[in-house]
Amino acid sequence: MPSIKRSPAQPRQSEDATGPATCTCILQGDPQPPALFKDGDFIIGGAFTIHYYLRTEKHTYTRQPQPLECSGSMDFRELRFARALQFAIQEINNSSDLLPGITLGYHIYDSCGSVPMAIKVSFQLANGLDFIFNNTDSCAKSAAVLALVGESGSTPSISMSRLFGPFGIPQVSHYATCACLSDKRQYPTFFRTIPSDHHQAAALARMVKHFGWTWIGAVRSDSDYGNNGMASFLKAAEEEGICVEYSEAYYRTQPRSKLKRVADVIRRSTARVIVAFLAAGDMRFLLEELSQQPPPPMQWIGSEAWVTDPEMLRFNLCIGTVGFGIPRSVIPGFRNFLLDLSPEQALKFPLLTEFWESSFSCSLKQQTGSSTGMPACDGTEDLRALQNPYTDTSQLRITNMVYKATYAIAHAIHGIVCNGKYCDKNIKFEPRQVFDQLKRVNFTKNNYSVSFDTNGDPMATYELVNWQLQGDSSVDFVTVGQYDASQPKSREFSLNRAIFWYDGSEKVPVSVCSESCTPGSRKAVQKGRPVCCYDCINCAKGEISNETDSLDCHKCLPEYWPNNEKDKCLPKPVEFLSWDEILGIILAAFSIAGSLVALSMALVLYKNRASPIVKANNSELSFLLLFSLTLCFLCSLTFIGRPTEWSCMLRHTAFGITFVLCISCVLGKTVVVLMAFRATRPGSDVKKWFGPHQQRLSVFGFTLVQFSDVTSPTGKAKGAL
Repeated sequence: MPSIKRSPAQPRQSEDATGPATCTCILQGDPQPPALFKDGDFIIGGAFTIHYYLRTEKHTYTRQPQPLECSGSMDFRELRFARALQFAIQEINNSSDLLPGITLGYHIYDSCGSVPMAIKVSFQLANGLDFIFNNTDSCAKSAAVLALVGESGSTPSISMSRLFGPFGIPQVSHYATCACLSDKRQYPTFFRTIPSDHHQAAALARMVKHFGWTWIGAVRSDSDYGNNGMASFLKAAEEEGICVEYSEAYYRTQPRSKLKRVADVIRRSTARVIVAFLAAGDMRFLLEELSQQPPPPMQWIGSEAWVTDPEMLRFNLCIGTVGFGIPRSVIPGFRNFLLDLSPEQALKFPLLTEFWESSFSCSLKQQTGSSTGMPACDGTEDLRALQNPYTDTSQLRITNMVYKATYAIAHAIHGIVCNGKYCDKNIKFEPRQVFDQLKRVNFTKNNYSVSFDTNGDPMATYELVNWQLQGDSSVDFVTVGQYDASQPKSREFSLNRAIFWYDGSEKVPVSVCSESCTPGSRKAVQKGRPVCCYDCINCAKGEISNETDSLDCHKCLPEYWPNNEKDKCLPKPVEFLSWDEILGIILAAFSIAGSLVALSMALVLYKNRASPIVKANNSELSFLLLFSLTLCFLCSLTFIGRPTEWSCMLRHTAFGITFVLCISCVLGKTVVVLMAFRATRPGSDVKKWFGPHQQRLSVFGFTLVQFSDVTSPTGKAKGAL
């Protein structure tokens, strides 16, 4: 930020002097010119990760450090993003409907994907490029830009948003997807045209569950993007019952030993599906390491950062990859704009010069020089003949996010400076007013709607992309489904084309820790391992399970028993003595014969009931005994024929009562005989203790006890059995 120094040419004013003291505001450090810029009535900033590395310097603390500088090879795809901002502003400046009579300018910087450079870029976008400026005692002035398009990465975007927030400078990112950026308390002025990873994580977990994968590996970028995205995915996966064998993190600036360790974990894993929540640069390093010693074939599931990056298609070990990407789009006129770049235009900006020389391996300077070691460009270079991410406009996905972000800012400015078709370029306003307007923008451009919710996020819509092998042996992105967060929960995810997996077939690969337990068995979790790892235990005797992966076995009802597979209960076969069987006929004959004999004896006793011998033998007990014997014989008939509920209850109840009645009568007669012998002794009074009344009472008492037993609930249950 600027520091305040008094100009030596101006004397210090005293307190009673009239007018304020003159202050000189001086920027700390040398301002760095933008990579691409254009003057205009209002300036929009841009920040992109065109290079992935920051030049390192060993500090000696004896001299001033060198300015921060990007290094490494150029990312042509990110350059296309930056030029999309240029193209959108060119369209807006030529439009008669949006900001008519107003010229927008831009200052585009390369942040190198680095936090230190992103912070420096933020300060420059806020302060401007003027080394010295005078204004007021506080050195306060409006920001040099009204809003920012960028940054590409979540971590640099977080740093920039923390700086822009207190000053009310709105930031609209095209590629920062970290769900943490939806927190308006920490990042109040942050917007984005790309959905939050909160939705992508839920979509990935839903897809993994849809294909039945319960045992997966996970690898992520060790950054805000990877760590927050993977945390959201793991939470959603746990809710879906998915187990994770390992979860590894890597960042491209970490030691190579860390990368080798992550690669070894992937090679040794038993999970055949791996979810990679990685930035494109980190994924490239990982795949290069794995290519040296390829792991067993596995199914890759990718996040939007790399799954639609054309640079990744050269890795054959990722054929069949499936992941969610931003929907492809068409931007009319954009390809011609990209190709309409002459050597003279490229020489105006070092960034475009580097692109030209890298693409054609020649030097744009007149002399070849030893500094480049390349021949001079001869003017025959043709951008249309190039095949690289810069010229590839077949699948404009993130590019459209830049395009929409630029138009969103333009619509916000239009709402401030324009009244109808009249726009006043001399209106002075603050970035905070642009921020307020951005919250209300809602328009459609090229059939793509643009609006923001209360968190500054758009509606989440993804395409399910599959890396499919084409007829010419090339690999291409094929859209096979969609995920629309605006749909009801059960209809968010849909497939409309066949998916070709890593083995080239349409059969869904299997990735489980333990095979499913078939019906007839239950799951037993292995001690110390995730719930997805278990043993299959056969159901115990008399138990069944009729579901796959059943947690418990269930007992069959008493009248059923399990089949051999123990997956269903079958009715027990009913076996009974039939009337037409020989044994049944014999039993029925004996039963009837016995009852007739008993009845015959009773008839004889009845005819001779007046005889002394019948009277002396207690005719009441005799008749009762013969009656009970008759019933006992007849009870045998209830055990013949098909059992019914009534016959099962009657056979045991009737036989139990009649048999006890019979035994009670015999017992009574036996006691009478015993008492008769004891009563012959002189002075014995035993007879009065077991007379006829006592005999009747004993028979009734014993029979009553048996009757109570067989009619109780326990007795009925025994009878039913």
